[in-house]
Amino acid sequence: MPDVRAVLCDVTDFDRIASIVAQAEQDHGPVDVLINNAGYGHEGILEETPIEEMRRQFDVNVFGAVAIAKAFLPRFRKRRRGFIVNVTSMGGLITMPGLASYCGSKFALQGISEVMRAEMAPFGVHVTALCPGSFRTDWAGRSMVRTERSITDYDTLFDPIRAARHEKDGKQLGDPAKLAAAVLQLVASDTPPPQLLLGSDALQLVRKRLSRLEKEITDWEELIRSTDG
Repeated sequence: MPDVRAVLCDVTDFDRIASIVAQAEQDHGPVDVLINNAGYGHEGILEETPIEEMRRQFDVNVFGAVAIAKAFLPRFRKRRRGFIVNVTSMGGLITMPGLASYCGSKFALQGISEVMRAEMAPFGVHVTALCPGSFRTDWAGRSMVRTERSITDYDTLFDPIRAARHEKDGKQLGDPAKLAAAVLQLVASDTPPPQLLLGSDALQLVRKRLSRLEKEITDWEELIRSTDG
């Protein structure tokens, strides 16, 4: 078991991040791999969700993750090596009712990760977006922020979804220990993918989304092409 040192830091406390990263490298030497996993889930119907709750979701899941990555980018670039794993979600590739803030934040981090990958590739730095499905963590439990219900028109759509999420909490298919083993295999690769799905539920749902997208493009292809001048 390797030695572990924990340092508490709110990733939205942007002014502290650079000094924490510098201290870590001073104490332990150059960092090889960044697992950018800070984040939480927000659940709530979009119309009911205060904008402040959505802003906090993006502050943590997007800007916090980007701030951590940016603290390492110059170090990795100068050393011409390094690996950044930005933990997004299957919710960065698909959407579900009641997760507008969460999926929106993960879609944003997904896109940023692909750009980061392209920009860092010339310097030998790998970037992969990790897209887990449902795992037995606290994501759907105590760490989730849930907007209070207020509009009865959404009851039929959303109440069963919220109830099912409560029921499945702690019983998800994904094993966190197996995810950790998969991440170790990922970071040992010399040719890692731009994104890596983890979990059969993620695989199934993303494949369905890709199939629907392909059909939409085919169905609307004539109109899509019609705007060329």
